[in-house]
Amino acid sequence: MREVVVTGMGLVTPFGVGRQAAWQGLREGRSVVSRLDTDWSEDCPVKIAARVPEGDAANAFDPEEAAPAKDRRKMDRFIQFALVAAKEAVRQAGLSDLSDAMKLRAGTAIASGIGGFPAIMEAERSRMQGKRVSPFLIPSFLANLAAGQVSIRYGLKGPLHTPVTACAAGAQAIGGAARLIAHGEADCMVAGGSEACIDWLSLSGFAAAKAICTKFTDVPEQASRPFDRDRAGFVMGEGAGIVVLESREQAEARGATILARLAGYGETADAYHMTAPSEDGDGGARAMQAALTQSGLSAADIGYLNAHSTSTGVGDKAELNGVQTVFGRARELAISSTKSMTGHLLGAAGAVEAVFSLLALRHGFLPPTANLDNPDEEFAHLDFVPRTGREKDLGAVMSNAFGFGGVNASLIFTKA
Repeated sequence: MREVVVTGMGLVTPFGVGRQAAWQGLREGRSVVSRLDTDWSEDCPVKIAARVPEGDAANAFDPEEAAPAKDRRKMDRFIQFALVAAKEAVRQAGLSDLSDAMKLRAGTAIASGIGGFPAIMEAERSRMQGKRVSPFLIPSFLANLAAGQVSIRYGLKGPLHTPVTACAAGAQAIGGAARLIAHGEADCMVAGGSEACIDWLSLSGFAAAKAICTKFTDVPEQASRPFDRDRAGFVMGEGAGIVVLESREQAEARGATILARLAGYGETADAYHMTAPSEDGDGGARAMQAALTQSGLSAADIGYLNAHSTSTGVGDKAELNGVQTVFGRARELAISSTKSMTGHLLGAAGAVEAVFSLLALRHGFLPPTANLDNPDEEFAHLDFVPRTGREKDLGAVMSNAFGFGGVNASLIFTKA
C-alpha cells in the first residue's frame, strides 16, 4: 500500500477560526463552554454549549468567508464551517495549483453526524407560521453537501464520501480517505468532519436520554469533565476539522511540505447496544489494536492519546478499560480529552481531535484535560495530563472516536 501523508490542516472550533486560535486555547487549557443566549434557550433543559464565536469576538467566524449571502441560502451552518476549515487546509497544502489531470484523482470525504439539523428545524418553524418552504431547503441540510460544496469549490473530481456514523464519523472520513489513497484509488483527499446542530430539539433529545449535561449553568466552563467523578454528561459543541491527505509520491513530486504521516487506522463495531459500549471496552480496544497493527508500531511507541471520552460515566469507563487492554496500566502513555475544553462536536469530533493530535505531535506539547479535579479512583493511576499541559517529544500519537451504534475508529499519526 502507498504511504499516506498530511499536507494541510484547517479548523473551525469553539476557540475560533483557524489552527492558531485552537492551539493557543489548548495550550492554555481554557474551556470555551458558555451559557446559551438564543430565542429558544429559555425553554430548553440545556442551558450551556460550546459555540463557534461570531461578531466582534477574537478569531470569530465570518459567514462571508464561507460564501456570499446568495449562496449561503443553500448552505446550513455545518456546510459553511466545512468550507472555511477546508480553505485553511487547502491553502496550507498549496492545492490551488493542481492540474486538471490531478483534480480527477483528488476527492473529498467530509462527515457529519446529523447534517443540517437547524435548517430542518427552522423550516418547520417557518411552516408553522404559514411561510413557504425554500426551494434550497434540501441541499442546505443534506449531510453529503459539505463534501459536495468543497468538491465544487476546488474542482475535485475524484471520490466523494460522507460517513454518517454518529460521533465516529469525522475519524472514519479521514481513515476511509487514507484507504482510497493507500490502495491507489485517489492521490489526494480533502477529509474531515463538520457539525453544527446546537438547537432546542437536539439538546432536548439528548437531555431526555440523560446523556448531556444540564448542570453547571452558573459555571459553564466547568461543565465538561472527562474522567472526573463529578462529571454530569457531555457538553455539545460545534465546528469543523479538515485535513489534506496525499500519497507521499504526489506530495514530494509537487514540493509540498509534509506535516505528518497517517500511519494506521482501525475501525470496529461493538455489536452490543445501540448507545452504550460494553463495559470492558472490547470494541474500542480492537480498533486501537487494528490501528497499531496497520502502522507497524507497538503500544510503547504511542506517546499521546487524544481520548474520545465525553464526560459520561459509561463511555469514559469503557474507553479506559479498552486503553488498558491495549496499553496496560503503565503511566508512560499520556491521555487527555480535549472535549474538556471544546465540548463534544459529535460528527466533527473525530476530525477536529485528529487535527489537535497532529498539532500536539508537531509542537511536542500535550494538551491538558481541563476540569479534572477528582479522577475516578479506578483509573487514578493513569496520566490524564490534568488541568495543565506540558512539553513532551512525540514520535507517534493516537486519536479515538466512538459513536452510537457501537462504531469505533482509531487513527495513528507519526512524524513525517
